[in-house]
Amino acid sequence: MQKKSMKRILVTGGAGFIGSHLCERLLSEGNDVICVDNYFTGSKDNIRHLLNNHNFELVRHDVTSPYSAEVDEIYNLACPASPPYYQYNPIKTMKTSIYGAMNMLGLAKRVKAKILQASTSEVYGDPAVHPQVESYWGNVNPIGIRSCYDEGKRAAETLFMDYHRQNNVRIKIIRIFNTYGPRMNSNDGRVVSNFIVQALHGEDITIYGTGTQTRSFQYVDDLIEAMLRMMATEDSFIGPVNVGNPGEFTMLELAQKIIDLTNSRSKIVFLPLPGDDPKQRQPDITLAKEKLGGWEPSIKLEEGLKKTIEYFKTL
Repeated sequence: MQKKSMKRILVTGGAGFIGSHLCERLLSEGNDVICVDNYFTGSKDNIRHLLNNHNFELVRHDVTSPYSAEVDEIYNLACPASPPYYQYNPIKTMKTSIYGAMNMLGLAKRVKAKILQASTSEVYGDPAVHPQVESYWGNVNPIGIRSCYDEGKRAAETLFMDYHRQNNVRIKIIRIFNTYGPRMNSNDGRVVSNFIVQALHGEDITIYGTGTQTRSFQYVDDLIEAMLRMMATEDSFIGPVNVGNPGEFTMLELAQKIIDLTNSRSKIVFLPLPGDDPKQRQPDITLAKEKLGGWEPSIKLEEGLKKTIEYFKTL
């Protein structure tokens, strides 16, 4: 069997929740990995176990400033992705999406690297189409409290398309739906980590609104598999492509499942719904199945939650 050649791969946001899992997988496949992170939401703890790997290089850098390296591929993940973090400094969030995309696209253009943009289901806003297909343009509030993230990611997709059309940069765009797993930040405000932390501490589980709003949850390993498959597709396929789990759950169902799995005595309490919070979120993954070699999520919610709960117990 022919050995795969080693690639030099840059991962921005590589010390983050998703980025650290991506770095781990790329190294396991024999690649040389440069992990770039400014540690705003990422953490050295997420990649500490990789530091002794001689194919791994860690660089403290903010993607709003240019960065240069000779690489074959770039995965652009750098951006705070949970509401408390991206709303903490919304101008910086917008800069990270836009300047980060421009700087990484500029690098890809110079070194002729292939580049993947980690976009988001948030580009669909509070969708009027359900489930969401890639051809749907979205229903986004451009002046709301979540706009810095939603519109920043939309603008990044625009930049990717224009660098491709104008400069022939080889691009890939994926739209990531709710993802969970080990190394999530315990205070990032995302629903899975919130509920698990509250359940493990025996605190009230806080549900915003009535709890009937739905989300689709994919385990991080399924996402990483899709990212690698997307990067390996032929240059003519650029996306965007939805990557998520079409299994839809209400917030109430998720809370109850986590209470059951943790044997918690937590009670569910209800708080007002935050502004611009989408009521439904579910990917149509027909395109992913077709273009990514039959990819679809393989890890069921209960199995993934058990692994995530075990991680949070160690913190």
